[in-house]
Parts: sequence; C-alpha cells; structure tokens
Amino acid sequence: MRSPSTALCPGDNSDQLGTVKELSPLFYMSLSIGIAGLPNVGKSTLFKALTKNPVDCSNYPFCTIEPNVGIVEVQDERVDKLAETTGASRKIYSAVKFVDIAGLVEGAHQGEGLGNQFLAHVREADALLYVLRVFKNEKVVNPQNEINAIKEKEVLDAEMALKDLSTLEKRLNDVEREARQGIKEAQKEMAALTKARALLQENRLLFEQNIPEEEGKALKNLHLLTLKPRLYLLNGSENEAPNELKEVFQKNRWPFVIIDVLTEEQAIDFIPEERREYGLTEKSALDILITRSYGLLNLITFFTLANENEVRAWPLLKGSKASKAGGVVHSDFEEKFIKAEVINWQTLVEEGGLNKAREKGLIRTEGKDYTVKDGDVITIKIAG
Repeated sequence: MRSPSTALCPGDNSDQLGTVKELSPLFYMSLSIGIAGLPNVGKSTLFKALTKNPVDCSNYPFCTIEPNVGIVEVQDERVDKLAETTGASRKIYSAVKFVDIAGLVEGAHQGEGLGNQFLAHVREADALLYVLRVFKNEKVVNPQNEINAIKEKEVLDAEMALKDLSTLEKRLNDVEREARQGIKEAQKEMAALTKARALLQENRLLFEQNIPEEEGKALKNLHLLTLKPRLYLLNGSENEAPNELKEVFQKNRWPFVIIDVLTEEQAIDFIPEERREYGLTEKSALDILITRSYGLLNLITFFTLANENEVRAWPLLKGSKASKAGGVVHSDFEEKFIKAEVINWQTLVEEGGLNKAREKGLIRTEGKDYTVKDGDVITIKIAG
C-alpha cells in the first residue's frame, strides 16, 4: 500500500477534481427541499429571492409548470471565523437544494390541474417547505377566495394523504398473497402498511408519528409523501399573521417562520444599513429560512482547509461516519479512506490555527467508523 496522501477539498488542484458545482455534496446526496403550496401563494417569488435567479412570477395560477431547481448557500459564521484565523483567501459555504414546484389544487391526487406532476415532484423531494398565504394583496389573484393558511395546509396534507393511501392500497394488494403464504418478511411489511393506512385514514400525517425503525424500513421504499418532514412559511408581514393562527401552529408544534417574501425579494441586495433604514432586520429572514431548511434535512456541517488557503463547509447527514464524509468531499475518498485528523472548529480558532493546535496535541486521529460531529474540521488521509 502506498503511503497515505492528504485529501482536502479542491484548492489548487480543482481542475483535477472538478468544479465546485460538480463536486457539490448535494449532487452526491441528492437531498432537496420542495417548495410546495397552492397557486399564487408566493412560491416562485420565494425561489427567486432564495436563488437570485429570475423565474416566471406571472400573476396567474400554474405559471410554474416545470420545477425550477436552485442551489442556495447556507451562511455560516464559522466559515468566516476559520478563514480569519487561518488567513484563507477563499471561503465556500455549504448549500441547500431548493425545488420550486407547480401549485397544487384540490383533486391533485386524481390528476386535477397539474396534480400528477406536482405529486411526482413532491415524491422526489426529501423535505417540504409549505408556503401558506397570509398577505393581503388584492392585486394577486387568490384562487381560494379567502386568506386561510390552515385551510391551505389542510388541502395540501389531504391531497398527499390521499395519494399515499392509493400507494399503500396498491402495495398491500401485491404483498397480501405472500403474507398469506406465511412469508415472514411479507407479513411484517403488511402489518406496517396496514398500520400506516389506518393512521392516514385518521387524518394523521406519518412524519408526525413515532414510527418504529423496523416499520419505517417497510415504508421507506414507497416514498410516501406524508413521511416527509415539513417547515411552514407564513408568507406575509408579522402584522398580517393573526395571533390565533400562530397559536394553532405553536399548539400543534408545527415549525413555522413568518416572512414577507415580496419585501425580502425586493431587499435582496440591500446592505445592513439599508435594511435598518427600511425597518428590516439586519440579517435577512431568508438566511434564517435557509438555515432552518438545512436542519430540516437532518444535516450537520463539517469543514476542510486546503493548505489553509481555503475554508469549505460540507453538508453531511447526521450520524454519518468519517469515511462517508470523505465520499462527500470526493467520490474516490470514501473507498480510499485510511484515517482522518479531526479538531473542533472552535478549538482551532481559539488556538490560532492548525499548526498551533497540532503542537499542543489537540488534533485527534480517527478511523472510518468515527461519527462526524457538527463543527468538526477534518483532514482526510487516503491511499494514494
């Protein structure tokens, strides 16, 4: 075996490893947030604000026919502090993948409107961001004829539940014969599917239930829509979101944010002083939304330093091992992984850099089965 080589994120050797976009860990992990909602609630305006990309925001239903996909930076002060400490001239933040999906209408599970297309795109997402209308603007057509965020949520939930019930019924028909033949795995699957069907028939979303791991495995391959975690965005100003509405979300423990999407989109290029001048918070509400969305995907962040010239943040599924982190940096690194040098980002900053931390023996050597922690700075050693 050759002596281990140090595997860092692309710096001077970026031509060999590929471009930043090609190496984006979200392409390897395929994790995405689907922006879902009824027509004209502000989904495309939100997508435009998040990605700073122009999309069709025409004021009529179904303007977004094919889903738009955007990769969005996750602002992280730890990247800034690591760069300041190490003198790195290049900073690369982690990212979240957002998909802007066509608006849903009642009857979508039967193919109404763009229902089949909508539900197919929802199925491909790993988590959902519900955009619910609370803003009062008569110039924006409201197909619902009233401003009722709870009703909008119920329509979305119901259509996805009805689609899931159809999926479960189909699978139950397929597995029933094997279960009757005494095949244990089929019997276990049938029990899990029957339980899930009963929960949906009681209007209980599956992601809110404490489903045992074994049952979860049986449901995973069906890509059920109601298993996907959700974050709710109440689109409007704080004053437009009634207290009783907020109380309902708090009582039910539905995670939500209140953002005036149009205002944030118009202020996207404002510097902090300009935001304060217009009565906005210094930090963009969109940055808070992006961070919340990142957490919704059950992601943590680890960091790499390319010869202390570059600081890069990488998303990783919580609970992943060090070898998997190597695979996120580059597909070859997981297979060639030998060991990892690890230090917490804050310890590195406090000590003034890698060399000083190394002199004090603060950098640990970990094997492939080490569980990566949020905030780890990792240098991966590979066979090369």
